[in-house]
Amino acid sequence: MLIGLSGFVLTALDRTGSSPAQILQLGGSLVVVAIVVHLWVRRTAPWADPVLLPVAVALNGIGLAMIQRLDLAYKANGQTQYVVGAKQAIWTGIGVVLFCAVLVLRDYRLLRRWDRWAMWGGLAFLVLPFVPGLGRNINGARIWIRLGPMSFQPAEMTKVLLAVFFASYLVANRDNLALAGRRVLGMNLPRARHLVPLLIVWGVSILVLVAQKDLGTSVLLFGLFVVTLYVATDRPSWLLIGAAMFLPAAWFAATHLHHVAQRITAWRDAMSPDVYNAPGGSWQLVTGLFGMASGGLFGSGWGKGYPSLVTFANSDFIVASVGEELGLTGTIAILMLYLVLVQRGLRTAMALRDGFGKLLATGLSFTIALQVFVVVGGVSRLIPLTGLTAPFLAYGGSSLVANWIILALLVRLSDAARRPASAAPRIIDTAELPTSIRRQVLNASTPDEAAGARRGRSARSAGSPAGAGSAASPAAADDEGSRS
Repeated sequence: MLIGLSGFVLTALDRTGSSPAQILQLGGSLVVVAIVVHLWVRRTAPWADPVLLPVAVALNGIGLAMIQRLDLAYKANGQTQYVVGAKQAIWTGIGVVLFCAVLVLRDYRLLRRWDRWAMWGGLAFLVLPFVPGLGRNINGARIWIRLGPMSFQPAEMTKVLLAVFFASYLVANRDNLALAGRRVLGMNLPRARHLVPLLIVWGVSILVLVAQKDLGTSVLLFGLFVVTLYVATDRPSWLLIGAAMFLPAAWFAATHLHHVAQRITAWRDAMSPDVYNAPGGSWQLVTGLFGMASGGLFGSGWGKGYPSLVTFANSDFIVASVGEELGLTGTIAILMLYLVLVQRGLRTAMALRDGFGKLLATGLSFTIALQVFVVVGGVSRLIPLTGLTAPFLAYGGSSLVANWIILALLVRLSDAARRPASAAPRIIDTAELPTSIRRQVLNASTPDEAAGARRGRSARSAGSPAGAGSAASPAAADDEGSRS
């Protein structure tokens, strides 16, 4: 909390020469919220990783401080349509509430019962922008829906729901998917009939790329499935097959889809004057690069730079804004926070004992890692721009809410991974059992009922006359009760 509040105070000091008037009220309310959320985590997930929540709060606080700093510049320039600090604060509150609500789920393995609902829900969110009167076409991509005064990108929720479905599907079918077919160039390739799931997800991602012109979401969904598939089967051939399938699709998009082709050209020839001045050219990208270059090693300082010169400085290009005012040092510090968050998620996956939890923690962690790579790579011109936003940092209600939900799931998973064996709940994950055994387990009596049955049989045996054909001796009765 101190990091975000310090950025807020330093911005006001550098731009106005005095501390903000509402700092005590703002700081007090944020500290109260942070303490309440911390206590809720300690109550609902007492063994959870203690690093996850503070890292997310720090990233969210830095983002709020930078958005507030940009709001001051927009107000001074008369660009009030770009002032979004209040909206981001509201979305942060919604995300925190949903974070606490998800933690009410005591056992994450219950999510396996809802895997089909997760699949259909994820696909429904994906097609919402095509609903007449609801979807919006913004900057050439149809990935938004309008909810009253606010816009929402439903594909952000798709990645959470499909991560649950992928983990459930792959843990149930990993044996078939791991079976090797022919051996080519020293590598075991899967059988042809087992390529169907990969082809379906590939088809959905390409449909998103073509219909919505959204390269970022397409890469995210396909990469999430391929990496989860690789972790489930431990076969590198799936990674090569996924790359071999996606690269031709990316080439087709770069050569036949105007919106994607513009971004490829802006990335490849960013410093060309013709590309720089062309509509939809590299002006935004190059301006962001100039801003980061002017920040140098330690940055210009909070409120002392000109990050508002870049369009979408508070969303797509907030990394460039941070790089200008906090410098290379501040940017690396923020990337280290992301690295810690992803590392803790993968460490949770390694510590979990069941396949579903391992795959879910891996998928959620990789989602954060891939999104950060795509965002930072696009802003720094390592890869073409895709339109994704930095998790917890950038303005965007859909992204912020989705990432708070991902954080809650990681907290719940880490609680199960770090929980002592003596305190672990005695719950059987019946979804991983064969149908016949699952039916027996679900119909079996509880330990208390079994003990009562043993006492009843012992009493009947003691009350019956000798030689009256009692069903079993006490030892046999105990043995029968133990089997029950």
